[in-house]
Amino acid sequence: MSEPLSTLAARCRHQQEIRKSRFLAIAAPVRSGEQALAFLREVADPAATHNCWAWRVGRDYRFNDDGEPGGTAGRPILQAIESQQMDGVAVVVTRWYGGIKLGTGGLARAYGGTAAECLRLAERVPIVSMARLAARVEFAELALLKARLKDLHAQIASEHFDADGVALQLQLPDTRVDDAVLLLRDLTRGRSEAHRLD
Repeated sequence: MSEPLSTLAARCRHQQEIRKSRFLAIAAPVRSGEQALAFLREVADPAATHNCWAWRVGRDYRFNDDGEPGGTAGRPILQAIESQQMDGVAVVVTRWYGGIKLGTGGLARAYGGTAAECLRLAERVPIVSMARLAARVEFAELALLKARLKDLHAQIASEHFDADGVALQLQLPDTRVDDAVLLLRDLTRGRSEAHRLD
C-alpha cells in the first residue's frame, strides 16, 4: 500500500553550495495553481542566475527550467515533490552561478536534490480526504448532535432553520462517514438519514 499524501505545515527553505554555485530551495503549501504562481513571483530573486520551479495540486502540475537546459531543473524538482508523496506544494530552487559548469546530469542532481532535501526536512501534515453530508434533525436533537459530531472530527458547514427542524450540511473525514450515518440514525431513532453530497 502506498504512503498517504501529505503537504507542508508551513514554508521551509534549504540552501547548499554545489561546485561554487549556491542553490536555495523555498517550498510552501498551496491550494491552487494561481496560489502557486503568486508564491513563485514572490520568492523568485531577479538578481539570481535562475529561478527554477515546480508545483503540484491534485492532478494539476507545472514546472519551469528558467533558462537551464531542458529537463535539468523543473522536472527534477517536480520529481522530488512526487517521490516524497506530497501534494499541494510549490518549490522554487534559485541558483546563483559560481563559475563552474555542472553538466546536464549535475544540474538535474543539484536542482532535484536541493528540492528533495528541503521537503525531507520540512514539517508535514497528512492530507485527509473530506466528504460532505446533508441531514435533517429536529430542534431538540441539535445540541446533542453537535456535541457528538466533535468525536467524528465533523464540522457543520451550514444550518438552515424552518418550522420543522434544521437542515444541516456536514463536512468530515471520508473515513468517518459511516459513523456519522449511524450516529444520526441512532440519535433520531431512525427518523433522519444522512446523504452524501459529493
